Amino acid sequence: MARTTFSGPVKSDNGFEGNVTGNVTGNVTGTVTASQLILPTSTSAALGAIGNAINTTDKVANKAVYNTTTKTIYVAQGANANSTWIDSGDGTTTITPA
Repeated sequence: MARTTFSGPVKSDNGFEGNVTGNVTGNVTGTVTASQLILPTSTSAALGAIGNAINTTDKVANKAVYNTTTKTIYVAQGANANSTWIDSGDGTTTITPA
């Protein structure tokens, strides 16, 4: 399959490679792999370390992470490295990266 870069409405009968960004209209279909379904894991120490990859790479508001220290799911309250993580179980326990 050939590759090209362009703008405007696009239709593909064979799928796309890489990230599709911008405004998306219509139906988005495809296959989700098993590795994409696995919840990321981290420790309380890593969630609290502002320089840790869990805080600096692909962090977005509402990203869920399984905390292996507490055995609970934490949810990011923002996309910044210093954005607080909140325990989804009790809704009050937080970890703020510093």
